[in-house]
Amino acid sequence: MRILFDSRQEQYKTPFGTLRTGESCILHMRIPVNCGATSVTLIVENCEEQPFCEVPFARDGGDGVYDTWSCRFALEERGLYFYWFRVGKTDGSFRLFRQGSQTNMEAGEKWQVSAIPADFTGPEFARGAVMYQIFPDRFHQVGRCDLTDKLQPFWIHQKLSDTPQYTADAGGNWCSDFYGGNLEGIREKLSYLHTLGVKVLYLNPVFMAYSNHRYDTADYKRIDPMLGTEEDFRTLCDAAHARGMRVILDGVFSHTGSNSVYFDAKHVFGHGAASDPNSPYRRWYRFHHYPDDYEAWWGIRTLPCVEELDETYLHYIIEDEDSVIAHWLRLGADGFRLDVVDELPDEFVRRLRRRMRQIDPQSLLLGEVWEDASNKRAYGVSRRYFVDGELDSVMNYPWRNAIVAFLTDADDGTALGESLMTLAENYPPEVLSCVMNHLGTHDTPRILTVLGEPFRGTKDERAHRRMTPVQRKTALMRLRMAAFLQFTLPGMPCIYYGDEAGMEGFEDPFCRVCYPWGHEDEELRAYYRMMSALRGSSEALRRGDLRVLAAGNGRIAFSRSIGGERVVVCVNHSIGEWVLPAGRVRFAESAAPSPTGEVVLMRGGFCLLEPSDPEAHISIE
Repeated sequence: MRILFDSRQEQYKTPFGTLRTGESCILHMRIPVNCGATSVTLIVENCEEQPFCEVPFARDGGDGVYDTWSCRFALEERGLYFYWFRVGKTDGSFRLFRQGSQTNMEAGEKWQVSAIPADFTGPEFARGAVMYQIFPDRFHQVGRCDLTDKLQPFWIHQKLSDTPQYTADAGGNWCSDFYGGNLEGIREKLSYLHTLGVKVLYLNPVFMAYSNHRYDTADYKRIDPMLGTEEDFRTLCDAAHARGMRVILDGVFSHTGSNSVYFDAKHVFGHGAASDPNSPYRRWYRFHHYPDDYEAWWGIRTLPCVEELDETYLHYIIEDEDSVIAHWLRLGADGFRLDVVDELPDEFVRRLRRRMRQIDPQSLLLGEVWEDASNKRAYGVSRRYFVDGELDSVMNYPWRNAIVAFLTDADDGTALGESLMTLAENYPPEVLSCVMNHLGTHDTPRILTVLGEPFRGTKDERAHRRMTPVQRKTALMRLRMAAFLQFTLPGMPCIYYGDEAGMEGFEDPFCRVCYPWGHEDEELRAYYRMMSALRGSSEALRRGDLRVLAAGNGRIAFSRSIGGERVVVCVNHSIGEWVLPAGRVRFAESAAPSPTGEVVLMRGGFCLLEPSDPEAHISIE
C-alpha cells in the first residue's frame, strides 16, 4: 500500500496552493500501519535547496489500516519553497517525494509552495475579463496621419492584402513596411470590440520607432507619427473607458532602438549616447569600445541593451514626476505588459509596479514569461515575480502550449490536466484570475494555422501558403474547442486580433497581416461572441477556482466553483462517445441526452454542465 498525500486535495493540504506570509497551513498524511512509521517530519527548503525549517508531525488517528499524521506550519518570510518528508522507523528512516499526484519513497520531485506578501492584491477590473490584443499597424485605418516626423526609411503598402515584408529591402532594412493602421482606426472599432465582450485592450508598442513592430523604441514619450498623436491616444482611452474598457500598453524597457533619441547611431537627433560622448544618455548603454561596439539585445545591433538600474534611467522611466510610466498612465493608460520581463532586474520591476500603484492603485502590470513564472530562473537567478509582488500576472504560454498539444493529438489530455493543476497550485489566486490566456500572439503562428497545417517548407512557401478546405475545416473544429477551453479557464481569455475572423498565417511577419474587414468568417465571429456571453453569464467562469476532475484518453473535465455556483467543463477529443452525469447543460456542441438522463458527448463534443449530483463521478474510461 502507498503512503497517501496529495497537495492538491484539501483533505491533505489546507489551504490549496500558495500561502500568504504568516498564514497557517495544515498537512495530513495517511501511512499504512504495516509501514511501522514512528515519526514524520516536514522538511522545507528555500529555492536554492538550502534547509529552511523542519516541522514534526503528530499521529492523531487511524482506522487499523492507515495511521493519520498531521502538522501545522507557517512561512514568515516571502519566498519560493520546496518540501519533502522524512519518515522514521524503528530500523531507520526513508524520504518521501512527489510522483505525479502520488508519493514515492527516496525518488521523485519535491512539492512546491510559495509565500507571497500578506497584502498582495491585483486590479479588480482584470479578474476574468476578456482581453483583445492589437498589432496597431495592421488593425484598422481612419484618415491619414501627419508623417512629417516619421523616421526614415519607410514605405506603405498600397493594398491591405499584401504579404508583409519578410526579407531585407535593397538598403538592408527590415520591418520598414507599413499598412497605415492607426489609433483613430482602433477607436472607430471599439463598438465592434464591445460586441465581443472585450474589457481590456492590449496594444503592441505605440511609441515612436523605426520599425513597424516598434519594439525598437525611438522616443518613449511620443506616439509614433504613423499611429497619430498624443491627443489621439487620449481620445482613444477616453472612448474605451466610456465603454467600460481598459487600455494596456507594451513596455519595452530592456533595450531601445539604435535609431533613437537616446542612442542615436545615425546622428539624427544629435545628443544620443552614440553620437555625443557627453550625452545625458551615455550611462544607459554598455559600450565595449565606444561608439561602435556595444551590448545589443540578442546580438541585434539595432537594439542596444540598457542599464536598467542606472539611476538616471530609473528616474526617466519610473521615478520622475513626468516619467514614462507617469506620463502614459495620466493620459489614460491602465497598465503595461512588460516585454521580456525576465531580462529586467527584480529591483526595476518592483520599483515600476510600486510607482504604478502610487499613480493608479488599480493599474495592471503583466509580464512576458514563457514558462511557469512561479519558479522561473533567468540568468542563474530565481525570479521573484509573485513572492515579492512584482507583477500582477503574466502571459500564459504553458496553458496555450498544453491546449495545442491536446488538440493536435500530441497529448491524450493527461499533460493538459497536469498543466492546468500545476499553475492553479503554483500561482496565487489573484495572479491566476488575470493571467493572459492567449492562443496566439504576435510572436507565434496564427492559432488556426497551428491547429490545421503541419506544413514547414521554405519561408517563401510559408509566405503564400494557405490551408486546403479539408485542413481548414479540421482547424476550425479544433479552434472552436480551443476557444471553449480558453473562455472557461481562469484568467483573461485574450483574442489576438483577427483570430476570431479566421485569419491564417505562419510565424512573424505572417501572423501580423491586416485584419480582413469585410472578409471575416462570420460564423466564427458569432461563436466568439457566444463564448464571451457564456463567460459573462457565469461568475464561476470569471472568478471561480479550478479543479481537474478527469484527464486522459482524449478527454478532460474540470470544475469551476465560487459561492453556490459550480459548473463542469467537459471536452471530448477522443474517437468515441463520452457519457457524463445527468444535469443541466448550459452550453454544448455535439452532445445529446441519453435515455437514462446522462449527457452524451460525441466525438469532438464539449459542454458546460451543472451536474444534478455535485458528487457524481466523471470517468474517462
